[in-house]
Amino acid sequence: MQLEHKMSNIYESAATTLGLFNSPCLTKVELRVACKGISDRDALSKPDPCGVLKMQSHGQWFEVDRTEVIRSSISPVFSKVFTVDYYFEEVQRLRFELHDISSNHNGLKEADFLGAMECTLGQVNARDGRVTAEELSGNDDYVELAFSAKKLDDKDFFSKSDPFLEIFRVNDDGTASLVHRTETIMNNLSPVWKSFKVSLNTLCSGDHERELKCTVWDWDSNGKHDFIGEFQTTFKEMKAAMDGKQIQWECINPKYQVKKKNYRNSGMVILTMCKIIKMHSFLDYIMGGCQIQFTVAIDFTASNGDPRNSCSLHYIHPYQPNEYLKALIAVGEICQDYDSDKMFPAFGFGAQIPPDFKVSIQGVVEAYQNCLPKIQLYGPTNIAPIIQKVADSASEEMHTKEAMEYFILLILTDGVITDMADTREAIVHASHLPMSVIIVGIGNADFSDMQMLDGDDGILRSPKGEPVLRDIVQFVPFHNFKHASPAALAKSVLAEVPNQVVDYYNGKGIKPKCLLAYLPTPNF
Repeated sequence: MQLEHKMSNIYESAATTLGLFNSPCLTKVELRVACKGISDRDALSKPDPCGVLKMQSHGQWFEVDRTEVIRSSISPVFSKVFTVDYYFEEVQRLRFELHDISSNHNGLKEADFLGAMECTLGQVNARDGRVTAEELSGNDDYVELAFSAKKLDDKDFFSKSDPFLEIFRVNDDGTASLVHRTETIMNNLSPVWKSFKVSLNTLCSGDHERELKCTVWDWDSNGKHDFIGEFQTTFKEMKAAMDGKQIQWECINPKYQVKKKNYRNSGMVILTMCKIIKMHSFLDYIMGGCQIQFTVAIDFTASNGDPRNSCSLHYIHPYQPNEYLKALIAVGEICQDYDSDKMFPAFGFGAQIPPDFKVSIQGVVEAYQNCLPKIQLYGPTNIAPIIQKVADSASEEMHTKEAMEYFILLILTDGVITDMADTREAIVHASHLPMSVIIVGIGNADFSDMQMLDGDDGILRSPKGEPVLRDIVQFVPFHNFKHASPAALAKSVLAEVPNQVVDYYNGKGIKPKCLLAYLPTPNF
């Protein structure tokens, strides 16, 4: 009876974590961040600010996401939009940090900390400030847009303009919210900007006739960008480009319009593509028959210590599971409910775990305990071959072009990697495949390598400089959850998986196989 109750609670916790049952979440809100009058610590130049949003869980601050870096600005308006769940019945503590990430810095570690502010999500919803919140409606569709321009005004004396485009949504109260800022095209009066995707909620609040204000600027390194021109439109007008047509607007500088008699425009801006993308949810894919293929990899290197010694991270205490077992059970109990046969490949670094290559979560636990007395811990800690092994299976699934299997690799390690270059290469390759990598750091070692793989210090790149296609790595140090419940660890570890699954299949244009398929009932 006790076991049934425990398993039921675990499943309910898993379902809530991954969105299987109805969540008590009232709504989702979008947060936009702007700053004013940042203290300039460098007398020779302005800061290059980047904002980081953190939320508090069990007394610890965890990064949710971060904004883009805006060069040379003491009053940045970030285009990044943070989307968070809003729970009326909970106090959701937020922390916004500001860092100066200059061009010679490699991420947050080397950046200058400019300051931070803390508040609750309820306070943001209830007051007017530099962090603004907006409730999302139920329309999750995205639109992909591509803009170009021609014959823009030349604002530079010794070269051509360096144009970028900003799109603002005009709100009901007359204020404007930044929707998107394109990249800057250097020295070009007829730029072609990269296409981008934005939700219809963000673009126009689901109102196709809402006014959109578009502004073209000439970028300057000192942050004082020169105004080229502007125009107004609506999404209803943009939709005409869905038929393969191109729509264009005159880019107008109002001052020139008044002062210059023969003034016509400051160039033309062209919408070359408008495509609505139907976004499917994680639950759509799971109910459509997509299976989560779970693989476990456990670190058996000598840095963990002799398992016979009570100080070892692998020491088997007769009454208290070690950190490896706690992490394995917490994550494995949830993932098994999304895999019909509940059998998982289990590996050790350098050797496969006996007695078999595929076992249940309980089998992995037993195999782990049974093999410890029979092996000698040694090195090196090479995790690239394990990532490549799972990637091989994911590659086969990718070629089916169906949402049938998504692979999750759980790596439990004490943190000292000896094949970092190969691991980075393997992760960049895996970012193109239907797979995610979860790393749980065991013990109190230096986990800086793991945090780099997680992309927390910028975009992860291969040794050749190739960036990851999408963020597929989630790193969590176990010591942050030493005194928390297994559900709290599992929630943090698996939090990004639903979005990673959706991002992969939506990005490939792969729809759920059959939305009417039933979800396998977990065995309690």
